[in-house]
Amino acid sequence: MTVTPAAPPQSVTVRVPAKVNVQLAVGGRRPDGFHDLANVFFAVALGDEVTATPADTLRITVSGPDADQVPLDGSNLAARAARLLAHRHGRTPDVHLHIAKDIPVAGGMAGGSADAAAALVACDALWGTATPLDVLLDLAAELGSDVPFALLGGAALGRGRGEILEPLPVGADVHWVFAVADGGLSTPAVFRECDRLRDEAGTGSDTDAVPDPQPDPALLDALAAGDTAALAAALTNDLQAAALSLRPALADTLRAGADGGALGSLVSGSGPTCAFLAKDADSAAAVADALAASGTCRAVRVTHGPVPGAHITSVVR
Repeated sequence: MTVTPAAPPQSVTVRVPAKVNVQLAVGGRRPDGFHDLANVFFAVALGDEVTATPADTLRITVSGPDADQVPLDGSNLAARAARLLAHRHGRTPDVHLHIAKDIPVAGGMAGGSADAAAALVACDALWGTATPLDVLLDLAAELGSDVPFALLGGAALGRGRGEILEPLPVGADVHWVFAVADGGLSTPAVFRECDRLRDEAGTGSDTDAVPDPQPDPALLDALAAGDTAALAAALTNDLQAAALSLRPALADTLRAGADGGALGSLVSGSGPTCAFLAKDADSAAAVADALAASGTCRAVRVTHGPVPGAHITSVVR
């Protein structure tokens, strides 16, 4: 019997999640300017979609909230991902990538990194290059510290700059509320402010002065057990003081969420989005209502997790 080969895809759509750091422990500034991290990632259902279609050249288009803030040139991380994968396979990166944004831009939720991960998966499927996952993870690490986790999703402990991942068990679905601030915060600027605050406090900011970052056993136990209250009590972010220093109004947002009944809260990553952990779906809705009424944020999003990493949702042939 003759088997007719499947036609090559005309488009591939990939969905990819946002992340929240339920723990972000930041080590001292290394000689290369980076910081070692103990970074507990958690993927949430809020996500972007990236659609790859054949084109004569590499092209990026964007739709959705804050689309005008996303670069459309070669600096876009999804474009860089397409070029890197194409180079790996000795081909030209001729693809149109359309990014449907739903992850807040420059909000500390790794939206750009998520789009890069989605672009790797979408282009690999479109081009039929069948890249092994371990190779995709290596390429992702070249693109940025948060990109490998966006490929995997779920929950994971990130070490090094965050790119060395160890999957973590999660014992229950967790409900989150995110308060989106006006404007973004530069991740490098927040790390510099963290170093400045450490120096100002007299503790020092380099690797000789700051202990190696370690995950909190209580937090890992709470995740594995599905104990939402214990998880809320263990939420920590070493960059939060720096984010608050650069954007003092975030303190009002954190207070509004706590007053609205959140079990725990923290600035997400380098900010300025604030994340609130809720007891259940009804509690999350109440926290969201309180935040919306407070006037302390631009938008409020309710979601849950953990969810899978970048995965194909549609292939058109």
